[in-house]
Amino acid sequence: MYYAAFKQHCSLFPGSSALMTAFEDELKSFKTSKGTIQFPLDKPLPTALIKKIVQARMSQNARKNRRSFIR
Repeated sequence: MYYAAFKQHCSLFPGSSALMTAFEDELKSFKTSKGTIQFPLDKPLPTALIKKIVQARMSQNARKNRRSFIR
């Protein structure tokens, strides 16, 4: 998970195309690409949505780590 600030927007990079698909409906009002979500600077950040995305990514990482540990 990464983020960056630009002149016109802030970007969130979840690092997972599966998350982009999973949150597709909730992201309809934002500009997105394959791995980026852009939030305009003239509107408040959707903190509840960002928290949900971060928690989903953390769950993905935890599942991946459990599988690696079991091997």
